[in-house]
Amino acid sequence: MTKKTSMDIHEILDHLPHRYPFVLIDKVTSMDLGNEITAIKNVTINEPFFPGHFPYHPVMPGVLIVEAMAQAAAILSFKTMDAKPSEESVYYFAGIDKARFKKPVGPGDQIILNVKIDRVLKGIWKYSGTATVSDEVVAEASMMCILKKINK
Repeated sequence: MTKKTSMDIHEILDHLPHRYPFVLIDKVTSMDLGNEITAIKNVTINEPFFPGHFPYHPVMPGVLIVEAMAQAAAILSFKTMDAKPSEESVYYFAGIDKARFKKPVGPGDQIILNVKIDRVLKGIWKYSGTATVSDEVVAEASMMCILKKINK
């Protein structure tokens, strides 16, 4: 498949249906269409979840780390399909398995997200994802997603 070296935030927003405050990908550093993607999430103290999680010891919620992996997966899938998000469809989680959280992530950390396509069957995409900070695995999960039309 085609290799692409990077994507900036403008191209990310063009290939991701999410918007502030729920965009969890800052940059794509590499992508092999139909295979895998590596992306970055810069974690800052300004994140909207830190005042409540936790005020005395800010920790990024693990579910948001998995969501960041899923957003990287969505970008990879849209680019692989040569498609863009539209108002007629939504890219949903269909399942999350084997989610493990190995180390807390906090302000100042840079999460490197690596997501691989395991298979695509009947419109369901299955991925395996790993999140690392400073070369240490902080989270991993298997995910399934599906692109569904919106019934208006």
